[in-house]
This record gives sequence, structure tokens and C-alpha cells, in this order.
Amino acid sequence: MANIARQTGMDKQNTQHFMSCSPWSGPALVAAVQDDIKRHAEFQSKAMLVLDESAEQKSGEYSAGAGRQHNGRLGKIEMSQVGVFAALVTPRVNTWIDSELFFPASWFEEKAAEKRKKVGFPEGRTFKTKPELAWEIIQRLKAKEIPFQAVAMDDLYGRNGELRKRLEEAEIEYYGDIPANTVMYLDRPQIVYPITKQGKPSKHYRIVAKHRYTATELLKHPNLEWAEITLRPNERGQLHARFGRCRVWLVYQGECRQEWLLIRQDEKQITYTLSNASPATSLETMAWRKSHRYFIERSNQDEKSELGWDEFQAIKYLAWEHQLALTILASWFIALTRLDWMKRFERDPALLEEYEIDVLPLLSVRNVRELLRAAIPLPKLSVEEAAKLVIEHLTNRTRSRKSRLRKRREKSAKT
Repeated sequence: MANIARQTGMDKQNTQHFMSCSPWSGPALVAAVQDDIKRHAEFQSKAMLVLDESAEQKSGEYSAGAGRQHNGRLGKIEMSQVGVFAALVTPRVNTWIDSELFFPASWFEEKAAEKRKKVGFPEGRTFKTKPELAWEIIQRLKAKEIPFQAVAMDDLYGRNGELRKRLEEAEIEYYGDIPANTVMYLDRPQIVYPITKQGKPSKHYRIVAKHRYTATELLKHPNLEWAEITLRPNERGQLHARFGRCRVWLVYQGECRQEWLLIRQDEKQITYTLSNASPATSLETMAWRKSHRYFIERSNQDEKSELGWDEFQAIKYLAWEHQLALTILASWFIALTRLDWMKRFERDPALLEEYEIDVLPLLSVRNVRELLRAAIPLPKLSVEEAAKLVIEHLTNRTRSRKSRLRKRREKSAKT
């Protein structure tokens, strides 16, 4: 924010206030972007909603939602801030469309009251798991009539039986990855409540079935229907994968449900997915819809490396909401620019022959950023301005260290 203030000639404190304290509504801006998106022709027929989480490492526990929790990027438990994100994707573009900040259970304890007050904890917020937050996002987007064919999600959400049940009841098609050791059945199992010594049915049920399998054990089962499917062009040519599927039964909280088991087999990786797609849905369609998870990973990477999400350092929840809204707005601007570019500048088919290639690349986020640099060039610093900036930065770091040491001494004196 300090750099933005410097580039635009704004007062730095005013800029910080705009992000952390100003009462403008982040959700209202997100809703306005969503209204634009749902009217655009690009998303009317082939859009997918993809869910994933993204974690940012934090140096302390006082940022909204920060806590020792799993950081997927680092692959370990670290002090992090985690959001549940939704992206709307098509074969040509992807854009963030909604998100919720996850608050670990520790934030709802009585001893965290001071922290909640400091970050401007959202009023009325109660603890919700990440799958519960994902369901809230899906409900909001359905209420807004955002068009999407199905929902794709990784195994944190896919293995959650309650989330899959809610999606089924809402008649929303889903593709949820699951662990390889997930237990399932080819024939419908029986749910039996044994009679206790007191002559009453037990509260705990037993599952009675001829055979039970893990997803891995079904990999070579003759019931599977297999096909080699071309998914999309990539840097090495065309991305191919082998897909297999069969109908299976799963038990969740004493209830049997039949779903598809969809298996994707790449050269070095095998993924297992559950889906409630109609029995009439082709394997090719299911394979395509399941494989859209790649695009939210692409979205998350773009938002961090190109749009500055990974540079967010504010503490307050309101600042997180504001940063999210501006990032979604920027993401939508990028998507619109790419779509407009494709419409205005049709690619010459002769280029395919000239480059001896089958598919021409699409405009990337980095390409758009370079075009923006040309259209809105940033001012260059003079030697004096650069020196002043360095001195100011060093001064702020010194004051920050002094403040932290003072607070540490005060805390030690109290104890």
C-alpha cells in the first residue's frame, strides 16, 4: 500500500486507512463483479465452479484468521492465514469469483477476545469448517444465479459426505477428489442396528456387505469402463489421460448413497473422484469436468504472482475483505481483457502452419500486465527520491523493532 501511495501521490496513512478502516463494502464490490460475470456470454454454457483453499504464511498470530494450520504451499503446519476460494472457469478464461476467510477454532475461545476486537472480528460469526464455508459460497453463487455446470473440488471437500449430500439435495453436479483408501461397495450394503442386551436397537450401526473395497483396490476391477481422453493443449502438445469409472455405493452416517467412482490415471499420478453425475453422462464429459481443478490452481498462482495477493500484510478482517474485493475485480479485468483480445484480434490460421503447431497460445495474465505497463507507464524514481525511499523504509523498520521490544518488555513486566 505504501508503494501504491507513492506511485499515485496519495498520503500513505490515507491509503492504509482506505484498506483497513474505511467503511466501503468489499462484498458489495464482489457482488457487482458477479453481476457482470453472470451476464457475460462466455459463462453461459461451459462454465465450471472450482473450489480450493489458499494459505499465506504469517509472521504472527494477530492477523485475522491466522493460526498454526496446514499450509498446502509449504506442505506443513505453519502460522498461516487460509481462505476458501471459488473460481469460475471455462476452457478459455478463469477468474476468482468469491471467497471466505477461515477462522481456526482457537479464535472463538474466550482468551482470544482481545485478538477478535483488534482485527474487527465479523459480528455473529461462528466456527465453520472449510467444507461448511465452501457450501456457504456455493449457496451464495446459486442465489445470485451464477451459471455453472458443476462443482469440482479437491479431497478436503470431496471426502466430506455432508457437503456431497447437500450438493446432491440441491441438484448440483459435483466432482470431489477422495483419498485412495476411501471405502466403498459395488453392491448396496445393508445397514444393521444390532439388538442390545436390553432388547433395544443399538445406536451404532454395522455395515453388512459381501465385499468392501478401497478406491485403489477397484483400479483393476473388470467393472470399470476405461477410455484414453484428450483434455486440453499444454506446453508439451496435448494433455492426455486414461479415465475409468464405475458405479459404487458409499455409506455416510448410516445412509447408503450411490455415486460414480471416476479414476484418472496419468504417467506419475492416479486420482480418485466421486461424482453424482447422471448415469447418462458420458465418460468424456465427466473426465472434462473433473479436470477443471487445474484452473483454480492456475488462478491462485496468478492472483499471488501477478495481482499481489501474496503481498497482503494488513491485520484487520475488513482489510482482508477489501483486498479480496480488489483482487476479484482485477481478476475479472484480466479475464475481460483476454476475452476482448480474442474477439478483436482473430488469430491467423496461417500461423499454425508457419510455426508448425496445432494450437496457438492464449493471452496470459503476464501478457496483460505488460500491455498495462505500456498503456499506463509508471514514473521512474530519481536518485534523490530513491535515497529518500530507502531511508524512510529503514526508519520504519527501526521504529517497528523498537515498538515490538517495548511491548515485549511490558508483557514481561506484567508476568
